[in-house]
Amino acid sequence: MQKIKRKSSAIIKNIKSHGEMAEQILSGDFTGVEILKEKSIQYYLFDLTKIEPDLTLPKIQNINKNYFYPKEKNKDRFNIHNRRYLGNKYKLLEFIKDILNEKCSGFKVLCDIFAGTGVVGEKFNDKNIKIISNDTLYSNYLSLKTFLGITHINFEKLKNKIGILNSLKANKNNYFSINYSNTYFTLENARKIGLIREKIEEISETNDEKCILITSLLYATDKVANTVGHYDAYRKKLDTTQPLKLLIPHISPEKNYDNEIYNEDANMLIKKIYCDVLYLDPPYNSRHYCDAYHLPENLSRWEKPDVYGKAKKMDRTFLKSDYCLQTATKAFAHLIENANCKHILVSYNNTGESKDVRSNAKIKDREIVNILKRKGKVEIFEREYKAFTTGKSESNGHTERVFYCKVTK
Repeated sequence: MQKIKRKSSAIIKNIKSHGEMAEQILSGDFTGVEILKEKSIQYYLFDLTKIEPDLTLPKIQNINKNYFYPKEKNKDRFNIHNRRYLGNKYKLLEFIKDILNEKCSGFKVLCDIFAGTGVVGEKFNDKNIKIISNDTLYSNYLSLKTFLGITHINFEKLKNKIGILNSLKANKNNYFSINYSNTYFTLENARKIGLIREKIEEISETNDEKCILITSLLYATDKVANTVGHYDAYRKKLDTTQPLKLLIPHISPEKNYDNEIYNEDANMLIKKIYCDVLYLDPPYNSRHYCDAYHLPENLSRWEKPDVYGKAKKMDRTFLKSDYCLQTATKAFAHLIENANCKHILVSYNNTGESKDVRSNAKIKDREIVNILKRKGKVEIFEREYKAFTTGKSESNGHTERVFYCKVTK
């Protein structure tokens, strides 16, 4: 036991703090990709995965309510949900809201620690509610910062700068067009994307402004990408030919004053924060988000690394998630063990039975329930849902489940 304690202390001492990584990248002070290579997560030292084998699962409460999502009217601006993203929860927001209203009424702080696009945090963002939003991908962090973290913005100045970027004429190849033209994008769009990204470095006066301009570029890029919504591969026929156009994001800065936005590993961040509601939407299967979204990540960081293979992916070793590996159950147990909150909601897609085993869920329902029971009573809510997938596999019996735990222990 003493040897284990000494080893634990050594690992904890050597773990790097990544909380300032995003701001360092924005300011240009950080250029390396080594930041998470020493991600020695402490849960390897603890036996948190002894799951009781025969406990009865709580009765699943099926919710078959129909929800209405109004059409957007302002086409001159874009919203946080206006991009394609695997596992995004936009069409499940009302389902999640109903559970929160019933079980967590009066909450003041909500943490979305695997935020992705950030639609869950944005749904509940209000002057009277603090949102803590986090994602390990820097491209997602920029979007979260733009919509949930910016507190001051000069819209007239922003409009002028987006006008400058849209008016650029791209006649020469650049890093982006050399690697991604005539596959993911037309040559014209790829050249312009690369030129705009360079120009953003030149005209940005503050980190916040730079953050917004890159986010605008990322959303515009998604609209002209010759893909099915991710970058594991491009479509064989290049028929997405509309010209690139940047728009102004629809931001409500007055709601963001108390919010906190992070670009950290969730299992490390959980030890630093308190919230009333902890919302968890971890990766479900073996498909790493850094693989599916390597291109926007590369465009955001703009470190211009070498890229490899037909899909032109950069080195993503430092972005791999423990939740996509055999360590998923241990990682989840460690996270719950360290959670300081009143309520826990876990969105976990059962992904049905897929022909491709990589699409099958990494953590079993029974494991989720038994880990949550260490914190309090567990309930399960379920809704049928046709998810946005990689397009490589078919699955049947697809449902979205929310595991709710009222923390009492």
